[in-house]
Amino acid sequence: MVIFAFALDADSVLERVAPGLVWLATMFSLLVLVQRAFAIETDDGALDAMRVAGLDPRAIYFGKAMALAVELLILEVVLLFTAVILYRQTIPLDGVALLVLTLLTATCGLAFVGTLYGGLASGFKGRETLLPLLTLPAVAPVLIGATRAVESALGTAGAVVSDGWPWVGLLAVFAVAFGVGGSLAFGPLIDE
Repeated sequence: MVIFAFALDADSVLERVAPGLVWLATMFSLLVLVQRAFAIETDDGALDAMRVAGLDPRAIYFGKAMALAVELLILEVVLLFTAVILYRQTIPLDGVALLVLTLLTATCGLAFVGTLYGGLASGFKGRETLLPLLTLPAVAPVLIGATRAVESALGTAGAVVSDGWPWVGLLAVFAVAFGVGGSLAFGPLIDE
């Protein structure tokens, strides 16, 4: 967030793009978190041990996604407060509910996508390159929807709170789709 502040030195630009910068930083952090989580389990064989122990792949998927979601949620709160301080943003009272729901739905969507594609990429030698190639196009709807919803919650560029609710709906549909689809596909993906 500090590097973005130096790169985009103009105050008017920073105030306008602050919601997007929060989500860009979250996307890049997602890649690091997923790569590290699966690298540890792949290197020491923990993922294979869980499968051999007879654990349900859906339970592994939801457990990993939940752990990733907690990490991301903490990061997003820190990034949001950093943006409020560094970029002179304000959080109006009528935007708090929209902001909280945006953080929750976007975080679930990111966690489900990251867990699914992390499991897929973990079995390949070039997983550090493959994971961003798979993940970033898939999370584009989250980046767009979350940015627009946070803009509405903060009132950036004249946006109003009511403009953000349809974006939260998109984020919820995305999270449900990847939650259900990922839980069904995760078992066969990690078996390969």
